[in-house]
Amino acid sequence: MASAVHDVTSEESTAHPPAESVVVRFAGDSGDGMQLTGGQFTLSTALAGNDLATFPDFPAEIRAPQGTLFGVSAFQINFGSTAIETAGDQPDVLIAMNPAGLKVNVDALKPGGLIIADAGEFTKRNLDKAKYDASPLTDDSLAKWQVLSFDISQLTLDAVKPFGLGNKEALRCKNMWTLGLALWMFDRDRAPIVDWLKAKFAKMPVLAEANIAALNAGHAYGETAELSGPMKQHHIGVAPVAPGLYRTVTGAEAISMGLVAGAQLAGVPMFFGGYPITPASAILHHLSRLKEFGITTFQAEDEIAAIASAIGASYAGQLGVTSSSGPGIALKGEAMGLAIMTELPLVVVNSQRGGPSTGLPTKTEQSDLYQAVYGRNGDAPMPVIAARSAADCFDVAIEAVRIATQYMTPVMLLTDGYIANAAEPWAVPDMSSYEPFPVQFLEDVPEGGFKPYGRDEKLARPWVKPGTPGLLHRIGGIEKAVGTGNIDYGAANHQKMTEIRRDKVANIAVPDQQVELGEDHGKLVVVGWGSTFGPIHQAVRRARKRGLDVAHVHLRHIWPLPKNLGALLGNYAHILVPEMNTGQLKTVLRDQFLVDAKPLNKVSGQPFMIAEIEAAIDAICT
Repeated sequence: MASAVHDVTSEESTAHPPAESVVVRFAGDSGDGMQLTGGQFTLSTALAGNDLATFPDFPAEIRAPQGTLFGVSAFQINFGSTAIETAGDQPDVLIAMNPAGLKVNVDALKPGGLIIADAGEFTKRNLDKAKYDASPLTDDSLAKWQVLSFDISQLTLDAVKPFGLGNKEALRCKNMWTLGLALWMFDRDRAPIVDWLKAKFAKMPVLAEANIAALNAGHAYGETAELSGPMKQHHIGVAPVAPGLYRTVTGAEAISMGLVAGAQLAGVPMFFGGYPITPASAILHHLSRLKEFGITTFQAEDEIAAIASAIGASYAGQLGVTSSSGPGIALKGEAMGLAIMTELPLVVVNSQRGGPSTGLPTKTEQSDLYQAVYGRNGDAPMPVIAARSAADCFDVAIEAVRIATQYMTPVMLLTDGYIANAAEPWAVPDMSSYEPFPVQFLEDVPEGGFKPYGRDEKLARPWVKPGTPGLLHRIGGIEKAVGTGNIDYGAANHQKMTEIRRDKVANIAVPDQQVELGEDHGKLVVVGWGSTFGPIHQAVRRARKRGLDVAHVHLRHIWPLPKNLGALLGNYAHILVPEMNTGQLKTVLRDQFLVDAKPLNKVSGQPFMIAEIEAAIDAICT
């Protein structure tokens, strides 16, 4: 098994300490329960003490025809006894539940990797659906990989036969049989999965026992079959981590908890107005379960109603929050202009996905940066920040709340489909270490009279709850007079108010940009933002191990950019900007700092691989 799951190249062996990691991908029909299988394997891996990163890959269709290529669902996990920052370039093990799952994913498997296939699904009908002329299990087309095929479907039916299930229901237990085999292969404890099944099917104990029987049968198969060749048990040691309380989180979960924590630190209730859209819907789902923290959630009839309700909540004295993906953000554009004109706090979460319009609704991309920074009418600037990983979403959400409430402005928080769905271990923080930033509502008429658009040192106007005696004021989308807030169409007033709104955002205090890895000067700096952090960091680490002069800079604050960033970039001879778009941050950096930033672009709906970025570094540095 070692050769199948830990066959590193000579370059990798010089770039990493001799620690173990394995990449496993589960793939099958969207009805085969691959996401559930991967999620439970992730749970067992976390409990085993490994570091990990996951990549769920969903089909775009809600329920594509069974066995077809466009209905394939996959779940990849990279886990090991060392720091894991990406879901892995090439799987070491591919578990294919049907021919379509094999065909869509096999080319990603590293040479010499292990394929485990359910031979029972490789029927003529399924092979035709997957566009195979002959079974790849018998025609030597898989010769560069190690292949184990056995009839998982029949083995599952045998395991659950005592429970009297129909054939269809019995085959639904197949993913648990497969999970049991995977748990055996990597020396995982079944007990947490058994407990989870009992809880999940508490009202249907027969289904619970059938799934447990399938789980145990898959585990026993690996334990007792004594197969020759590649299938052996492989133990992955515990990853070194600092003491503390850990849990796995997805990006959507971490954003939800971060928004709640931010509202608590600001001392205000939170209102979330949302409309279902992939992959942003999970935030609404998670927040709806957190009502005890002063959270109100509202599923609106459309995207415009969702953001309008959030703006109304901010006017009323709560923190308004909304979320969507690119198409929904486009619909919210006019209302974001309203929030900028009225200068109310608002957090807008954009979970980016591939392409314009419907595009690739379940795939990842970073193509909304122009939309976030520039995508509103009428010189309407707003702060933009980006999360780099699932765990990072917690702190970034708090930062979004801080900026929104302290500067009285809407803020856009960028994540993407990969971050939203991916899971990783997260050290649960001590909230007493976070500095509160309590909101101060204006409650009394100031000396000299109330000015709704009077400003403090941050250029933030006062936040007034409607109905506060003596503080009656106008609110709306028409231009306001400086200070008074009265309607004013005057040319000089509009010039002044436009400049004030620009300066308020431009002068937001953001931390100086730090170098993540390497020196603050040199031949090449790789500049990233968002979910490219993991592959960039690993690629730069490998390149530096080989003696190349390269550094990694990763941006959290996209607008305004850190004040020292221009000078920092000027210290490098070359600037490379990997992005999952056609070069949007590259354009912003060229515009703001007149630097010769070069793009490295990928718009396939899949995250960057480490090797892709490493090759680009080599092309510049060698």
